[in-house]
Amino acid sequence: MAQQEDVFKKIVSHCKEYGFVFPSSDIYDGLGAVYDYGQNGVELKNNIKQYWWQSMVLLHENIVGIDAAIFMHPTTWKASGHVDAFNDPLIDNRDSKKRYRADVLIEDQMAKYEDKIQKEIEKAQKRFGDNFDEAKFRATNERVLENQKKYDDLHHRYQEVMNAEGGIDLEGLKQIILDEGIVCPISGTRNWTDVRQFNLMFKTEMGSTADGASTIYLRPETAQGIFVNYLNVQKTGRMKLPFGIAQIGKAFRNEIVARQFIFRMREFEQMEMQFFIQPGTELDWFQKWKEYRMKWHQNLGFGAENYRFHDHDKLAHYANAATDIEFHMPFGFKEVEGIHSRTNFDLSQHAKYSGKKIEYFDPETNESYTPYVIETSIGVDRMFLSIMCHSYEEQQLPDGQVRTVLHLPAALAPVKLAVFPLTKKDGMPEKAQEIINDLRFHFNCKYEEKDQIGKRYRRMDAIGCPYCVTVDQQTLEDNTVTLRDRDTMEQKRVPISELRSIIEDKVSITSLLKKLL
Repeated sequence: MAQQEDVFKKIVSHCKEYGFVFPSSDIYDGLGAVYDYGQNGVELKNNIKQYWWQSMVLLHENIVGIDAAIFMHPTTWKASGHVDAFNDPLIDNRDSKKRYRADVLIEDQMAKYEDKIQKEIEKAQKRFGDNFDEAKFRATNERVLENQKKYDDLHHRYQEVMNAEGGIDLEGLKQIILDEGIVCPISGTRNWTDVRQFNLMFKTEMGSTADGASTIYLRPETAQGIFVNYLNVQKTGRMKLPFGIAQIGKAFRNEIVARQFIFRMREFEQMEMQFFIQPGTELDWFQKWKEYRMKWHQNLGFGAENYRFHDHDKLAHYANAATDIEFHMPFGFKEVEGIHSRTNFDLSQHAKYSGKKIEYFDPETNESYTPYVIETSIGVDRMFLSIMCHSYEEQQLPDGQVRTVLHLPAALAPVKLAVFPLTKKDGMPEKAQEIINDLRFHFNCKYEEKDQIGKRYRRMDAIGCPYCVTVDQQTLEDNTVTLRDRDTMEQKRVPISELRSIIEDKVSITSLLKKLL
């Protein structure tokens, strides 16, 4: 675990050093849980968004996009339940004066039991090799059974407390923390306050004077912008069920316990698609979207073993099915996307609070009804972090040197091609610039002439650039260049005229999209 934490620290440091992510307002020592994306980070982030947007809107004739405003009528959040129910259960340690989410403390404790089980399994795998029977080991090993029972008992108790009648049982949460002997990570003590609820929405005022101003909220999610525009899109687009509305946008949550770099922030970006369907078909569509979304993630080539579904035991009151797609981060399997069957709750609530009729007339059944909804919601920042974590490698080279390389999927890499003149003379810089001028219309290129070629390669490896081209004396004679591959470090001589055809398909978003069909 400590080794994984060290790796994560290196990734955070790498993000700043190479222009991916900076602390916001860095010259003023930053702002807690708020980050800015640098010159390479914004390119990677835009490529992630493009991959998602095109996989939704370009590849599906029945999905269209919108861009709703961040400010919304305050009644929106009353209808959605956020005013009354968008709360985190918080607990303070009196000695460290630090505040924590009570539910996260308990979930971390459950994760510790899982880690202990996994360590026993890994030790046994090394001991028995190919003869290892994991199922039998889980069913018979005393230490595994003991930790599994602790996990199961805690999990059962936790679910009862979180699903108590009338909302979360706050006293029950505290009692679990006390009974499990959970200590504050800072002070190491169990001197806890009571658990209390805290609303996560940011408030602000709209209006020119204090007396005339009305309280509004920064949106805590992008989904409601889609729901309140359902009628507008359905009518103007003459949409027939089933159809979806996609949106990428900022959301804001006043997270008290923001942590793990850009994994949990106060200002973040979501990619959401709400898919409107006929009631009674929702579980079939839920399954289809589960499969498609997992395929979208695994299409990046990070290995199926790094993903898993986590079906919800605790369902929101409006949902009849929910799952998370979790990715194996250095700090464990964590959610990057949620897929939910939201029934007709949202549209019904907005119809009730607005007084507007929000229904769909089905020409096939000749009846009107409120559509059901399947939601897919992915955090752009968490997706960004999962890609950085998987791509980062410190590679030991045969000559004893270590190179830091980002094995980013070529289609998502900030820079696709770097072009180097071997020297700054004899017309080589001009030739290199000529190559860039020809290819920059097709993908992002970068010119580099400073330092030795080896150092330039290392800089490009560190930002995940998949291809480098070197212009040398031979180039001036026969119009060929040396093309270097980031991952294999292999170099080959190719004609300048073939560069585009060799590189373009491998670095385009289209190359990813074709694999989804």
